Amino acid sequence: MAEDALARLDERIARSPIRDGWCARNRFAEAVSSLLLDGVLVQLEDLVLHDAGLDARAPSPELTRAHAHLRRARRLATLPPGATLDVAGLLALVGRGAPKSAEAEPPPLADGAESEGDDAWATTLGEVDALLARTDRLLARATLPSSDEPTGLVRPARPDRNARLARWVAEIEATRDWPPTLTAARALVAWEFYDPLPEEDGLGRLLAADLLRARGKVRSHLVDVSSGLRAVPPERRRSHDPLVRLQAVLDGLALGATRGLKDHDRRLTARDALLRRVGRRRTSSRLPQLVELVIAAPLVTTETIADALGVTPRAAAGMVAELGLREITGRGRFRAWAVG
Repeated sequence: MAEDALARLDERIARSPIRDGWCARNRFAEAVSSLLLDGVLVQLEDLVLHDAGLDARAPSPELTRAHAHLRRARRLATLPPGATLDVAGLLALVGRGAPKSAEAEPPPLADGAESEGDDAWATTLGEVDALLARTDRLLARATLPSSDEPTGLVRPARPDRNARLARWVAEIEATRDWPPTLTAARALVAWEFYDPLPEEDGLGRLLAADLLRARGKVRSHLVDVSSGLRAVPPERRRSHDPLVRLQAVLDGLALGATRGLKDHDRRLTARDALLRRVGRRRTSSRLPQLVELVIAAPLVTTETIADALGVTPRAAAGMVAELGLREITGRGRFRAWAVG
């Protein structure tokens, strides 16, 4: 079921005239859904405004986390499929290593010159890695002993970060001959059980989406894994039985693909209706561009329209009125509009 749903969505998006806009809009929804799965509520409107630099107040820590996830998803979408499915690529994605494409041989030094800067930098990186490894070990050993354990003993520390990452990569390699959707589901379940980078919210779901691209199941976009999983009961998503979790992920992928198809068709219908409203205009008219903008963004303001189209805020307000967009804030100031 999940295989067929993802294939239908991929085919529809690949040939869609709103592909880029739909993908851009979908990343906002995925970021909000990802944090909701982790028990953090962030409003979609707040995330859009924060991304545009139009915050009405200082961003909350939750909003900052959502925006970091959004930026990471955007970066992942620009990387070659499968670039994060080894330890080096994965650490590069989270900013803990250099991407493979950036690796190059250092330029030759002049006779007698010493790469003191490189040595100092390598030493610094080594100290940081050692500190992270020690932190992981200390946190693992901080677990209190159970009542039936001898006093003064602690439970064995779990493997360090690099060992957990290597074990997760080995799980991916072990499923190379599996169907792509089942491989992605197992990769996500394994990530949640091994928890190699607990401080990186939602990273496992992004990696599962990248795995679907790498195995050729979805080529047109980065799958929104989080939104579909939200429709699966929590007791199944968090079950201690790996098989129950595996089926929950598969069901979530199917539900998410079905939701994506409906959302795409709804957006395409709205675009066609707006373009009919625009009708024939001068070639210098910015209204067609505004139509594409409101399809790609969950909401727009006069500031975002002005920046994107190169017009004044007053002209942007007039264009909004001409298109008849729906006002969603209900306020006289700091207004925002969306497709009705």
